[in-house]
Amino acid sequence: MPSLVQRLAAWLSGQVARQSDRWRLWTPVALGGGAATWFALSVDPPGWPLTLAALMAVVGWLVARRRGAPRAVTLLLLLVAALASGLALADGRSARVAAPVAPAMGGPVWIEGWVVDVEGPGTSGAARILLAPVRISGLSPEATPVRVRLTLRDGAPAPPGTAIRVPALLNPPPGPASPGAYDFGRVAWFQGLGGVAYGLALPRSASLSPPPARLRLEMWINARRYALAERIVARVSLPAGGVAAAMVTGHETWLDPQEVETMRVSGLAHILSISGLHMAVVGGFSFFLARLLIATCPPLALRINGKKAAATFGLAAVGAYLVVSGAPPPAERAAITASIAFLAILLDRKAISMHALAVAAVAVLALQPEAIVTPGFQMSFAATAALVALAEAWPRRSAEISVPLPIAIVQRAGSWLLIALMASLVAGAATGPFAMQHFNRTAMFGLLANLIVAPLSDFLIMPMLALGAVLEPLGLGAPFLWAAGVGIDAMLAVGGWIAGLPGAVVTIPSAPTAALPAAFLGVLFICLWRGPLRWAGLPLACAVLLWPRAQTPDLWISEGVGAAAIVAEGQASLARGAPGSFAVDVWSRRRGVEIEPRDPALWVCDRTSCLPSGGGPLALSWARRAPTAARLAELCAAAEVVAVRAVVTALPADCDGRLVLDGGDWARGGAVELWRAPDGWRALRVADLRGDRPWSRAPEAQ
Repeated sequence: MPSLVQRLAAWLSGQVARQSDRWRLWTPVALGGGAATWFALSVDPPGWPLTLAALMAVVGWLVARRRGAPRAVTLLLLLVAALASGLALADGRSARVAAPVAPAMGGPVWIEGWVVDVEGPGTSGAARILLAPVRISGLSPEATPVRVRLTLRDGAPAPPGTAIRVPALLNPPPGPASPGAYDFGRVAWFQGLGGVAYGLALPRSASLSPPPARLRLEMWINARRYALAERIVARVSLPAGGVAAAMVTGHETWLDPQEVETMRVSGLAHILSISGLHMAVVGGFSFFLARLLIATCPPLALRINGKKAAATFGLAAVGAYLVVSGAPPPAERAAITASIAFLAILLDRKAISMHALAVAAVAVLALQPEAIVTPGFQMSFAATAALVALAEAWPRRSAEISVPLPIAIVQRAGSWLLIALMASLVAGAATGPFAMQHFNRTAMFGLLANLIVAPLSDFLIMPMLALGAVLEPLGLGAPFLWAAGVGIDAMLAVGGWIAGLPGAVVTIPSAPTAALPAAFLGVLFICLWRGPLRWAGLPLACAVLLWPRAQTPDLWISEGVGAAAIVAEGQASLARGAPGSFAVDVWSRRRGVEIEPRDPALWVCDRTSCLPSGGGPLALSWARRAPTAARLAELCAAAEVVAVRAVVTALPADCDGRLVLDGGDWARGGAVELWRAPDGWRALRVADLRGDRPWSRAPEAQ
């Protein structure tokens, strides 16, 4: 009789044997792992060794495969080749998108350029536009950014294709608000966005030479998109009209900030941004509509392959929607995934399968390796992999014969409800780690909200918006847009009800950086492994939830002393800034602390500085000019840490033994968190985690 060890070994061998057709599915995981490794580096590695290593690894795999090496060897070499290729692709992509980044100009500049697109409002609610600068005072043509995001002081934004001239304050894209937080500078680098500007007056018309043909085409498309968004808003009353315009064209100009926050709290915010859900609904609706129309025409149905014709129509619909949406990176990734599914149909392959998803992931990472570090890609592919795994494991029932219609209706309704419940539960569980780590919030009733809204979105809102958008330029879209507006009003009502429930959202502080890759691997192992051994990945999948959090810092100061907070006994209070502002909100959620506004009784403040009235850990000066020696001595006498916005060239004797942070520290390190230690203060700066990368280097002013 075999021993327990022998039986266990035989069982494990059988489990491994069941994966014979699954090992290739780990290729995109290795490819993404290589790209993620490149982004995790603190310095840029030399490009040519990465390319050479990738070529050698790919050649080694091909040679081994051609010479009939054992399958275990060729699979291992394939994964090594994918890992090396991920490193090389990320490095090459960064080099290809390299473009000038604006320095901090220190004073107002004149910007002349073309309005490329109208973007959603910023955190202040002001309108924003994307500019293609032609001239920026103080910058040479070689140092002029390709694109600049301009926040308007007031007034409605000019439509795409308009030449404008505006005085503005220009700066490089900002870094994270706190160490490890969302890095807008990295996102801007890969989008070719070389600066952010704040308009000081209303834009004026400018006389510029004709733009290049490619820019002219981009502005023409965006102008049509913006005009369509305006017509949708005119047809559908606000706030539903703003949601409809965002779902069709990607323009968030008319979104109500309060409604957006309600959707976030209720777990429905993903519906507002064009991504996988929208592409799937538009492509699927177009596919089934085409199949239905072909089936109703017998002469046509007998002469063509209806399924492949419908797939071609769906492919065209996805491409058209990508153009109408403005082709933001999440929409591009979703379009690639949907296109792979339709191409699988055209090639007589299974449209929805792990292999099709793996091909889509490889295609996305090959074109946009930076996607691996974005929440959209991580959540989209984790949710899709989980749903495909659920479909693979779902039991197949044999078809019943001669079932009475009432019973059949009840059975179908019950089956649909169970499938919808399980799909929402599985997708929510798969995306949970990423929502916790990136957004630090979990919508406790998101499953219920999505279960209620899914039929509205899939069968009413998105199909009606698709038909309305197609027919509105002809003046025939009103009834369809009205129907979509009714559905959106119902969706907003559901979101408001869910958001109003007690405990609707829970804030979860961010885990250490290593927790998210561990969770990603755990989720993928559960999805890709076949058999009960897949649940060995569950502890890893829960890493973000279970990983111990670091001690909360005693002080936090944003770059340039824009905001600051003090933590005492688990309670944070502001020294500068307003609760709910972007930087304050990001930091407090990441650290999981409730934050209170500054207590005027505890501070002595003027227009440019603050110091604690009875002594304390922190004093601040945010004037553009360095404080006088006397004022600096007062600040040092009042606090252990002094944060000054300007560069300080000399410190008075009163600052001996004090930690003084000045403009040079902000330029080199960015925002900082401080912990009290026996020998002074321990600091963690943004630069410590960003490293010396193309998007983190401060450009020099001319």
